[in-house]
Amino acid sequence: MPRYAVGDLQGCCDSLHQLLSQLPPEAAQARLYFVGDLINRGPASLATLRAVMALGDRARVVLGNHDLHLLAVAAGVRPLHASDTLSNILAAPDRDELIDWIRHRPLAHFEGGFLMVHAGVLPQWDVAQTLELAHDVEQELRGPGWKSFLSQMFGNQPDRWHAGLTGADRQRITINALTRLRFCTADGKIDFKVKEGAGNAPPGFVPWFDVPERKTADVTMVFGHWSALGLMLRDNVMGLDTGCVWGGQLTAVKLATEPAQRKVYQVACPQIHDPMAFTAMPGSHR
Repeated sequence: MPRYAVGDLQGCCDSLHQLLSQLPPEAAQARLYFVGDLINRGPASLATLRAVMALGDRARVVLGNHDLHLLAVAAGVRPLHASDTLSNILAAPDRDELIDWIRHRPLAHFEGGFLMVHAGVLPQWDVAQTLELAHDVEQELRGPGWKSFLSQMFGNQPDRWHAGLTGADRQRITINALTRLRFCTADGKIDFKVKEGAGNAPPGFVPWFDVPERKTADVTMVFGHWSALGLMLRDNVMGLDTGCVWGGQLTAVKLATEPAQRKVYQVACPQIHDPMAFTAMPGSHR
């Protein structure tokens, strides 16, 4: 079965339909992998969520920071922000079904040599540990205590990984790495401030995928989140957030083990927001 990975949608439903219409006929039954941030900031979060859900088993989705933010707002542990476009989801007659579907999406997905997350992985984690850490959080999100769990999950501490982390601290850094990571140090310290491109690393930090001897270097990482990075295609790194909501493009890439067989599809998107207006906002958003 053909497989296509799709960048951050962020509530841009028209762009999603335009992109899908540009894919070759084989894609009508292809599996589609979404790198998270299905919703928020764009004009049609509810329609976008329903469109992805309607794909059924064809869709594979990992959670992004905006998806988790929706869960937290629905749980009553975070307020809506002025830039959020989540009200239609929260007021929908099938709200509970929509929230339940999101709660049951994974934070990491591994298949056919591709490891998909929303943002990144810390350099000490191999595939097995990434999936184990993600699974620990996923069990909490899917369980009856998910609202209480989310009330403890937002914040920037701890900001450095070590194997001795337990409980909420271990789960919080897992969420932050998988849904917010851009720059880190070789020993797993996360920077939460800088949102610009890869050339703007703070002193001592590098883009997470450039850390020497990163333990996921033996698989191909597929991720989104980093719109300032733009499309990045290396043999073992695929960054797919091309700034749809900021007036960039929405991107899909046909997945193939051989990099030369991968193919990029893009559609131009209307500018919904000015990215410069969001550079000073907290790290959990943008």
